Formats: sequence, structure tokens, C-alpha cells
Amino acid sequence: MATVPPGIRLLVSFNRDQWYRALTFILTFLLYTSFHLSRKPISIVKSELHKNCSSVNELATIVSSSSGSGQPPSPPSLHTDMDCSWKPFDKKNYKQLLGTMDYSFLCAYAVGMYLSGIIGERLPIRLFLTVGMLTSGLFTCLFGLGYVYNIHNLGFYIFVQVANGLVQTTGWPSVVTCISNWFGKGRRGLIMGLWNSHTSVGNILGSLIAGYWVSSNWGMSFIVPGIIIAVMGIVCFFFLIEHPNDLKSIHAQSSSPGKSVPTKSWTGVNGQTEMYMQYKDNKTQSYDTELLLPRDSVCVPAQPVVVVKRESEPSAISFMGALRIPGVIEFSLCLLFAKLVSYTFLFWLPLYITKAAHLDAKKAGDLSTLFDVGGIVGGILAGVISDKLGKRATTCAVMLLLAAPTLYGFSMISEFGLGPTIGMLLVCGCLVNGPYSLITTAVSADLGTHKSLKGNARALSTVTAIIDGTGSVGAALGPLLAGLLSAGGWDRVFYMLMTADFLALLLLLRLVSKELTSTKSRPISAVELKEH
Repeated sequence: MATVPPGIRLLVSFNRDQWYRALTFILTFLLYTSFHLSRKPISIVKSELHKNCSSVNELATIVSSSSGSGQPPSPPSLHTDMDCSWKPFDKKNYKQLLGTMDYSFLCAYAVGMYLSGIIGERLPIRLFLTVGMLTSGLFTCLFGLGYVYNIHNLGFYIFVQVANGLVQTTGWPSVVTCISNWFGKGRRGLIMGLWNSHTSVGNILGSLIAGYWVSSNWGMSFIVPGIIIAVMGIVCFFFLIEHPNDLKSIHAQSSSPGKSVPTKSWTGVNGQTEMYMQYKDNKTQSYDTELLLPRDSVCVPAQPVVVVKRESEPSAISFMGALRIPGVIEFSLCLLFAKLVSYTFLFWLPLYITKAAHLDAKKAGDLSTLFDVGGIVGGILAGVISDKLGKRATTCAVMLLLAAPTLYGFSMISEFGLGPTIGMLLVCGCLVNGPYSLITTAVSADLGTHKSLKGNARALSTVTAIIDGTGSVGAALGPLLAGLLSAGGWDRVFYMLMTADFLALLLLLRLVSKELTSTKSRPISAVELKEH
């Protein structure tokens, strides 16, 4: 007999629950990757919506002079280089217009996030998430169709951004609740640090996909990501398991006998309902059996059973109840400023690289992915350190303290060539996205299952939405302020980012002091691993 291959031995070594955990981890990772993948194209396409027209004007002069010498002019095209910038972003206030589009999306996202958390606690997560992904795919494609149908109305693009911002809020509370249902507190920082790399992976893939078409047909930069998130929404509908308890019904059905015993009931004496079990067998019965159960069906009274509900189902937590959980307000306000910095990089970094390093849109988009590579490392590092020390706030505070001077260094070094820029992008991504990743995942899950809730796991989606919704207010303000301040020079933008980092640090000082002085602060061990 041949030996079993080692790969097969590895596969069979996992039990059924571990396979379901792996499925949930991978599926939710891919689902939210598609969310960020569909948000990234706008930052790549910005440099195409408004180009440097000096070289194009020179080409126009050459073409006009050649046509004046007797040569027939070339036929007009719908989208040519002669258009230079895409109206209405061809004006001098293009930065403000682009900032307004970002602000429209992120404001709608911030408002919708508070509502999504409350709604998500009361609806099936799988259906809620599926509808959100399908509609998000629709609106992402609509933005790209503006290129196909030559739409130059600013109101159209703002409407699409607002609608997309609202439906995208279905994603984060849903996936965080789902992943927290499957993984307990043991090594939560590491697991969620690895899992949260979907943010950076989505940004990287979105940059590469959008960059592939940005110079030739920027409409496809939106249409392809829109199709991807819609397809993932269909996958979510067929495969997402919200909670381990949802599988119990499947296992109960598979273990139940093939035949069920039919029952009859009718009203007896004094109006009381009597329940009888009906026995009937069409098979030939022996003489002894017929003495007990004759061929004709008989009804045997069933023993009445009283079902006592042990404990009422916990109700979903209110908005104010979630705010009263210790640490929710501090971490929410901290995330406001941390996310302001992260989303300013998300929406404006490719354009900054284009202007500072004098690269085209595709190369600037590819280079900007290094910031997200650093973000993957930072999220994992923050999770591992906070697990080891048992101090979430302190871990965030240290990274925020180091991030501010690093941002200043990036603004200085980015002018000295490609090599230093690459190095600083990686370091900035690590320090900026580390606290942001930790707060939105492990910290949100910890607070959503806080001991003050007394085991009520239905608060998780609401707490996650409050923290990320407050952070989304900063995400809306950052790109808007960047658009306004960059008109006076990029130095002002970096000073704004450094100020935001220091404010985020100040908001955590009370929690940091409490962690450092508490004798109960300890590493989060596997003993704390439990199901919610």
C-alpha cells in the first residue's frame, strides 16, 4: 500500500470547525479587498482628469500649422489628447473640484456608517452585505460610464460618489462582526493584523488595475473594479457563514433520522388540544406486531412537553449604550485623526508623486502602492506587539509618536530621487496604517465584546460602526483640506498631517496612562480564547 502524501495528511489533520474558520477568514478577506479595490481608482484617475497641458498645446500648434499648409486635418475623435483635461476639471480650481468629489464620497460614508451599524445588528449580515456589494458595483461602473458617454456634468459625478459612499458602509461592520464571531480574543491582534491587510491589498490591486487603463481609457479603471465587487457580492450570498451557531441546524438535519413520525391533533374535552402520534406502516406485519399495532393506523397520545426558555435573546444595543462602553469615545476620536492621515495618502499620494517626482499617472500609481505594502507590515506588527504586551492604546500611541516626524522626513526626502522616496513610503505606510489597522479591527472587536456588555454579542456591529464612522469624518476632512491647502504648496498639507497625528496621540494619553499604571495589564493569552 502506498503512503499517504504529506499534503493530504496535512489537510485531514484539520477538523471541520477549523476548515470553516479558514473559509470565513479567506472569504471576508477577499470581500473587503474588493471594497478597497473599488475605492482606489479615483486617486489614480485624478492626474488624468487634469493634465499638464503645456506639451499638448505645443502638439496642437504643430498640428494646426501642418493643416494650414494644405494637408487635410485629421478627423475629430471623441477622446483625444487634444482634449487635454476632462471638463469640468480643466479649470484652475481643479484641486478644489477633485477635493469636493472626495469629500462627497467620504461624507456620505461617514453618515451612512452610523446607520449601517444599527441596521446591520437587526438584519442578516449575509443579505445586508450582498446588497451593498451589488449596488456598490453598480455605482462604481456608473462613474466609468461617464467617460464612455462623454458626461462632463460635475453634479453627475458627485451624485455617484455620494451614492457609492452610502452603500459602501455596508461592508466594514458586517465583515468585522463576522470575523469576530469566528475568532475569539486569543491572539486577536495577530489574526486581525493579518486579516486587515485586505485594505492594503485592495489598494494595491486597485492601483494596478486602474493604472493599466488610466492613460488610454480611464472609464475602464472604474468599470472593471465595479464588476469585481459585484461578482464578489454574489459569492458572499452563496458562501458567507455569519456565525458558528448557524451550522448547528445543518448538522442537526444531517444527524436526524430519515423518517419523521407524523402527528395529529384535535380539540378534546373542555377545549384542550390533544396531540397524538400516528403510527402507520404499509409493510406486511407479523401476527405479533399486529396484536400491538394493527394494519389500520392508530393514534397514540403523546406525552405533553413543557419548553422553558432559559434566557431571553439579548436585544441589540442602542447608540448611546455603545458610547458608554469604556474606551469607545477615546478610540473613536483618535481614529478620526489617524484616518484623516491615512485617507489623505489614499486619495492624494499618486497626484503628489506626479507633481513632486515628475512621473506619469501610471508610474505614480504603481509607486504609491509601496505605501500600502508598508501598511500591511504595520498592521501585523501593531497586532503582534499589542498581543504580546496586552496594551492596545500604548501600541497605537508609540506608532503615532513616530509617524509625525516620519511624515516631515518624507516631504523633504521625496525631492531627492526615487530611492529615498521608496524607503520613506514603506516606513510612512507602516507607521500611519499600523494604529489605523489596530483600532478598526482588534480594538473594535475588544470593545464590542467588552465585559460591561455581560455577554451580549449583538453590540459588535454598532460599536464597530461608531468607531469607524467617527474615523470616516476625519477621512472626509483630510482629502478636502489637502485639496484646499495644496493650492498654497504641498508643505502645508504635510504640516496638517503631522498636526493630526499629534492630536490622535493626545486623545489616547488617558488610556495609555491607565494601561501603564494598571497591574492587570498582561499579554492576551490563549486562555482568553472564547466564542461569542
